[in-house]
Order: sequence, then C-alpha cells, then structure tokens
Amino acid sequence: MIRRALVFGASFVGLGFLVLPVVAIFARVPPGRLVSQLGNPAVTDALVVSLKTTLTAQALILLVGTPTAWLLAHRFRGREALVTLVELPLVLPPAVAGLGLLAAFGRTGLLHTSIPFTQTAVVLAVSFVASPLYVRAAIAAFEAVDPNIVAASRTLGAGPTRTFFRVVVPLARTGLVAGAALAFARGLGEFGATIMFAGSLRGRTQTLSLAVYSQFDIDFDTALAVGALLVVVSAALLITLKWLSSISTSSFRFATSS
Repeated sequence: MIRRALVFGASFVGLGFLVLPVVAIFARVPPGRLVSQLGNPAVTDALVVSLKTTLTAQALILLVGTPTAWLLAHRFRGREALVTLVELPLVLPPAVAGLGLLAAFGRTGLLHTSIPFTQTAVVLAVSFVASPLYVRAAIAAFEAVDPNIVAASRTLGAGPTRTFFRVVVPLARTGLVAGAALAFARGLGEFGATIMFAGSLRGRTQTLSLAVYSQFDIDFDTALAVGALLVVVSAALLITLKWLSSISTSSFRFATSS
C-alpha cells in the first residue's frame, strides 16, 4: 500500500507539474480573448511569417532530409560520425546555433551572403534546429524496413528509385510522418537561433515565438494569447500525429493481410 501510494503521489506531482503551466495560460486567456487576438496586427503578422517560413523549412527538410536519412540508414565506415554531426544541432544551445549560422552565412561569414535578417534566415534557422528530429526518425524508420522486401522488389525488376518510392517509403511512412510532425512543431516554436540570425522584425522575421517575447513587456495578456495559440497548434499537431499513425498502421496491416 505504501509503495502504491508513493507511485501515485509521484505521478500526481509529475503530471501536475507538466499540466499546470498550460492550464494557467488558458486560465488567464479566455477563449473569447484568444479569438479576438487573432485580429491583432502584431499577432496576424507573426502568424503569417511563422506559417510561411515553417512550411518552407518543412519542405526543405523533407526534400534534403529524406535521402540523407536513407543514406545513413545503411552501414558504412564513418556512418556514426556523420550521424553524430546530424544530431549535434539538437544539443547545441540555440544562441550558439544562431551564431554559427551568422558565422557561416553572414556578410563577414564564410560564404559572405546577405541572408541574415531576412525570411530566408528564418527558414535556415528553423531547418537547422528542426531537421535532426526528422532525420533521426527517418533513419529509424528506414532501418526497420525488411531488406528482404527491398531485395525482392529489385529482383522483380524495379529500379532503385521505384523501389524507394513504391516500397521503402510506404513501409517507413509511420516513422516519416512522426518525424515530420516533430520537426514541424519544433520549427514552429523555434526562438533562439532565429532571433540571433534573423532578428525580430515585425512582418518580416518576427515569428509567433518571437512575438511572445516582443509582447511580454508591452502587453502581457497579448503575450499569453499568442502563447495559448501556440499551445493549441502544438496540441493539434500531436493529435493529428497520433491519428495519422493509427491510420498508417491500420492501412499497413490491411495491405499485408490482403
């Protein structure tokens, strides 16, 4: 009984600690206030910038990250070092990530570009910090694909490209969808690297996360409303991810049994 009480007590404290801050946001921001803030020009501008840059970054992550993950899913000398480099942005302090992007793409950086403090800079910052989440999930998904099925496809005359898109990707789709959703959520909430590399220019580089910081000293209720909006979007992403995963798993089982 004592052990069970301790387990329930620790669980209650842990869940309460995780849930309380979210509940507190909505306790201060009633639904009517949240809806009305969607018409606030500062919020609208930040929402447009966030959606535009995050969706662009997501497309870039999928386009580049998928073949990268497929390559890293195979065993070869030096693979572990490359995987470590891919995962490095996950543990880098966000400010250091922003400084690194400035050092690489700044006017006085290695490539001498004019990218900093533009929407392109936001896209690159989001891609840099969010892509490892997708690549890691994609590597695991590709490693789980039965190589015998891939070999059978090649034996039946399908080329590497057709095998990849018609066999490998459908079998790995659950992991790919999960990784894409995690990367999108991480990109939508990106702050540190973005403010260092792109700044916080309203209507240009100020995303929803940066708008929270900007409004914090001006109008705390507006900052809370933007935060509540991000919570709603994040929760919707999680629910959608679980739904897609269940559908993907069911479809795969149906296709296998048939």
